[in-house]
Parts: sequence; C-alpha cells; structure tokens
Amino acid sequence: MVSWILKKILGSKNQRELRRLSPIVRRINELDEQFKGLSDGELRAKSAAWKEEVSKIPALEEQWRKLDEILPEAFAVVKNAARRLKERQHTFTVCDQPMVWDMVHFDVQLLGGIVLHRGRIAEMATGEGKTLVATLPLYLNALTGRGAHLVTVNDYLARRDAEWMGQLYDFLGLTVGCIQHDQEPDVRREQYAMDITYGTNSEFGFDYLRDNGMATTREQQVQRGYHYAIVDEVDSILIDEARTPLIISGPATISTHQYDKWKPLIEQLVRKQNMLCNRLASEAIEKFEHGDVETGGRLTFKVKLGQPRNKQLLRMMEDPDKRRAIDKAELSFYQDTRREELFALKEELFFTIDEKSNEADLSEQGRSFLNPDDPNAFVLPDLINEFTEIDLDPELPQEEKDKKKAERQQHCDAQAERIHNISQLLRAYCLFEKDVQYVIEDNKVVIVDEFTGRKMPGRRWSDGLHQAVEAKEGVQIDRETQTLATITIQNYFRLYQKLAGMTGTAETEAAEFHDIYKLDVNVIPTNRPVRRTDYNDRIYKTRREKYNAVIKEIREAHAKTQPVLVGSVSVEASELLSRMLKREKIPHNVLNAKFHMQEAEIVARAGQPGTVTISTNMAGRGTDIKL
Repeated sequence: MVSWILKKILGSKNQRELRRLSPIVRRINELDEQFKGLSDGELRAKSAAWKEEVSKIPALEEQWRKLDEILPEAFAVVKNAARRLKERQHTFTVCDQPMVWDMVHFDVQLLGGIVLHRGRIAEMATGEGKTLVATLPLYLNALTGRGAHLVTVNDYLARRDAEWMGQLYDFLGLTVGCIQHDQEPDVRREQYAMDITYGTNSEFGFDYLRDNGMATTREQQVQRGYHYAIVDEVDSILIDEARTPLIISGPATISTHQYDKWKPLIEQLVRKQNMLCNRLASEAIEKFEHGDVETGGRLTFKVKLGQPRNKQLLRMMEDPDKRRAIDKAELSFYQDTRREELFALKEELFFTIDEKSNEADLSEQGRSFLNPDDPNAFVLPDLINEFTEIDLDPELPQEEKDKKKAERQQHCDAQAERIHNISQLLRAYCLFEKDVQYVIEDNKVVIVDEFTGRKMPGRRWSDGLHQAVEAKEGVQIDRETQTLATITIQNYFRLYQKLAGMTGTAETEAAEFHDIYKLDVNVIPTNRPVRRTDYNDRIYKTRREKYNAVIKEIREAHAKTQPVLVGSVSVEASELLSRMLKREKIPHNVLNAKFHMQEAEIVARAGQPGTVTISTNMAGRGTDIKL
C-alpha cells in the first residue's frame, strides 16, 4: 500500500528518469529556434567542426564525455535539418518508390534519442517513428570518426532506412553506407568506411567471421571496429535469435554420402510408420468412444512418439478430455519406475521423433527393416579393443598388423557414415517440411529463416542435413560442408563498446537485457494518446474454424473498404489463406518468401482502402504501412 502511494506521488522509476531528461529536451528546442537563422552551409559546418574537435581527443572515454557535452546542440542541428527538408518538401526515392520528406522530431523522439545515446533500450510503441529517433544518436556518435552501426532485421529495411534517413545525414555532411547480402568485399569495405552504416545482424556477424577467420591480411578485412551500435527490434535480435550460431562453412574435403542409395528404404520405412500410426490413432479413437480412456491415452501417446504431426492426433488434441488423457499417459510413462515400459513402447514403433531436440531415433524394429541380414549394421566396432588384439597377436608381422588396422578403421568409418546418412534422412523426412523450413527454387533447396520468413540463398544446413533434404526432394545433391568459423549473435554484440536498442516490446524482457547485456530499458511515452483498439485473442478448437473465422472477418472488413493485413507463420499457411480468399473472390496480395521481389510495391499499397494483404513474418517487423 505504501509503495503504491509513493508511486502515485513520485511516479515510477521510468517516469522519474524521463523527468530528469526533460530539461535537456527543452534546451534542444531552444537551440533549434536559434539555429533557424543559420544558412545551410553554417549548419553543415558545425558537423565538420565537431568531427575535427572530437577526432583530436585520443581517449574513448574523453570522446564520450565531449559527446555528452555537445548533445543538446547536435540534436538541435539534426532536428533543424529535418525541419528544413520538410519546409522545402524535399523529394527523393526509397527502394524505387518516390517519397517526400515530411518528418520533424517530436519531444518524445528527442527523449528516445537521449536514451539511445546513453547505451540503453528505448521501448517505443508501433508507429512512433523509431527510424527517425535513431538519426539523433547515430549522428552524434558518428562524429567520433570511429563508425556508428544501425542493425535491422532484414536487407529490405536496411536499404530502406539507409536511403530514407540518408537524406538527413547527407544534408548534414555525413556519409551513410548500407550492407546488403550479395555485395563484394571491396564494396563492403567502402560501406563500413562511411560515418554511419546500416545492415542486418547476420551480415555484420558474417563479416566479423570472415575478417577474423578467413582474412589473412589487414587489407582483406572489411570492418574497422565495434564502437557504437543501435539494434532495431532489439528483442528479436538479442533475445529470440541470440543463441542462433552464425556459421561459415566450406566444402568437405571428402564426400562419401549415400543419401540416394538409402532414400528408397527410408521412404518405405516412413510410409510403414505412417500406416502404423494411422492404425494406432484409429484404435485410440475407438477406445475413447467406448469409454476406455486409459488405453486410448496410451495409444495416442504412442502415435505422438512416432508421428507428432499426425492429422488424427492433432484433431484429438483439440478435444480437452482426450488431451488430458494423452498428457496423463505421457507423464506416467516418464516416471523413473516406468522407464523400461517407455523403452518397450518405443520399440513397438519403427522410429521415434523428438520435435524439441529436432532428432529422429531408429528402434530395433526399424534397424532390422533397413538391414535384415546384418544385426550389427548399426553398431560401431570397438576399435581400441580390436587394435589391442591385433597388436598382441605374436604371429602377425608388423606390416600385416598395419593392414588389418587400416581395414578395421575403414569398416568403422563406413559404418559411421551409413548410420549418419540414415539418421539425417530420417530427420529430413520427419522434421523438415517443404514451404515451412525451406522452398524449392531453380532445382535447389533454399532455407527460409524461421524468424524473418525470408529466403536465405547460399545458406546450407550442416552435417549433411542439407544433402538429405536435397535427396528427399529429388533435386541435385551438392557436396557436404564443414564448419570453418562460428559465433553466436549474443557474443558478436558483446564486442561493441557501446550498445543501444529500440523496440516496441522490451519491458517484458528487461531483466534478461540487464543480466546478459547490461542494458537498461526506458519506456518512452507516445506523442499522442493511442487511438488503436486492441481486442482480446480468440482461440478456436480447430484450424478449420479459425480459418473460416478469419475469412469471415476479412470479407466484412473488405465490404467496408477497410485495409486488412493478415499475418501468418509460414509460406504454407499464407498460401492456404490465399486459396480460401480466391474461392471467396476477394482480391488480395501475398507477401512471403516466394514473392519477395514485389515486397516494396506490396507494402506501399497495403494501407490503401479495401486492400487485403497476406504476409508471413518477413514483413512483420519494422515495415511501415501508411493508412
């Protein structure tokens, strides 16, 4: 009660911090008024003067102290430049779309800029202009001449923001670069040499790996240091994708894969397992209908082990009573006392699938199906014992011993290769779905990024998994790859001497940001009260009901000429919705990994009256749709 009263009187910690910054905001606005009398040349000259002054300071801490000193003046210069561009109705093109500059920094955006300069996370609501906010601290920190980086979630946003905000930097006499996926090293070096550089987290990370793992001289390196970075959509990059390793791989020296040889047998095995699971699911439904809930739960749990995406199983999981029975059976089998029973249950299947760890494991029945004549086909020989026996045999000459050892080693390698190939083929068939994890393009398997929904041409899964997927789809099987260098996103961003971030949703992960990255979160208020109405989530029992409700809502909104944006989690789901809308004769656009070339055009039109746009998460973050 006491804390509630104190909070009411004094405000929350966040409100108190923002109140302490308001005198700086007032000072920026006063200086902005004063600068109105300056010519363009005089305003631009301030950048050059500050750059020269800061570059003479050798120590980094001293440079930062100087930046804190000139912050109000520097922010006022940026705001004044933005006002001049707006008054002149400055026209330019962004991603081949014509645009007119119509933005001047609001007070809340100035607050956000101060927070970012201080190496914190600014949480700003959707549509509050995070892109414009970043211009303030980027301009200020670029004055050191050490480079300032802005990290976005995809190539399109990096290019869009660099071209858009580049108008402001260019007006103030600073250079701006943009890192894109298919650039050559010389072009990349030029982009990093600019005062401000835009790019995606993976491009920055891969350039670091190439510089430190593959470049042999300083001249071959493209990056020039890790001074200051602002991470856009910071929760997505530093939390969701933090543990995803960036891996640079090269072709393996020896490729002895047998995916095409084992593919027909694995196909038969998967077909037999599917038939077995369908039969078990039908039996489970019968048991549930006759009131034998315990046996029904046991059979359904068995199906879950062997085929987690079985359609009958997914339908049963939608029934609360059946789901309870399945969960109860699962919990009872995972008790220590019933470990042997669980093992016996798994042995009744051909293989088991664990979606969490992304693994598929053959049972004894599956092994004997693949190699009925060789019971030891899936057992790796004990080389140490075998080598010892050979060495202790007094009758064998040394040459014969070496020959026998080489034979045993060769046999062991062939055995290991076969086991590995079969394991990866099983994973490819059971855990990797076309149009979800990957798409087929020009007779090649192209990975789809699970976080951004974008295609990643040139990227390959390691350990032979990519070859297994290629064998499954019947496309050309390329050579296996081996890891040459790797780093996680988390470890890469820890290299920066000063790190800041922007997002619409950071407060929920504030503790994690503080513990891992030593980043504190400030929630920036909106410029005007939010007019958007957020409705509660609606949960449906089945996919059919959910999709029918979505189509009904789209039809009603389209009839009122309201623009509609439908988000989906995969290429497959977006195409299903598209087919349903075609049946209803509702015109619409689809934005997914297959139609990324028309992205800018589709996004530009998405806010027009009566437009219906179906999108995967590739357009989910940072995309600006004007209503």
